[in-house]
Amino acid sequence: MNKTKILLVEDDPITNKLIIDYMTKHGYDVTGSMDGPEALEHVRQRGLPHIALIDLNLPTMHGFDLSSKLKAMGDVPIIFVTSTGDTETVVQGLKKYAEDFITKPFELRELEARVQVVLARMPSLDYASEPIIHIDEHLSIDFAHNRITVGGKTDGLTPTESVLLHVLLRNAGRVVENRMLIARVWPSQDVFEDTLRVHMHRLRRKLETDSHHPHYIRTERGVGYMFTIRPPEGMGNNSAVEEN
Repeated sequence: MNKTKILLVEDDPITNKLIIDYMTKHGYDVTGSMDGPEALEHVRQRGLPHIALIDLNLPTMHGFDLSSKLKAMGDVPIIFVTSTGDTETVVQGLKKYAEDFITKPFELRELEARVQVVLARMPSLDYASEPIIHIDEHLSIDFAHNRITVGGKTDGLTPTESVLLHVLLRNAGRVVENRMLIARVWPSQDVFEDTLRVHMHRLRRKLETDSHHPHYIRTERGVGYMFTIRPPEGMGNNSAVEEN
């Protein structure tokens, strides 16, 4: 089984090294960065991490800005590791970007415990963190560059489409309820199921050979959607339709 991939973005070299050494010793695959642009380049080269640990007060890009760019690629869980602990910042960060906040100074074992708790809530498939995810001979996904290749033809994804697809892929084989999709894709907005259906319609048009008879994204009427890598025997084209 592949190790859990952590993206660490911390500009203090001592703290950076302490976290890398500790988390590596405890079995994680940690990529350390000192600023936002370096972190984004790591993601483009290595694919999305399973979780990101981000300081807020970075030298060239605020932690919120970096988080926004990561969230435009996929539904990456984030823990802010920072000395900024005022209530307004914490509330804004939790509503828009982060699963958790940990304020400096902290114990490294507490940080690991928080990582474990967040990861336990987030289904994760090993292959879903590769730079290019090859679903089958027909479909490949590159979340870091917001694009898919379908039947040899490359097409771009909007940030919303990328996050939708990432959530579905992470839960492959399980129905993701509409309310969960909305909460993960639009965490700080009031969005209704009609909006979800519109974006799912557009994603299917890019993803499916025949969007009216989808192969990958199937509909559970009145409940949600499921990403199917290999459709079960007997599930024909009439099992789902695009409008739902």
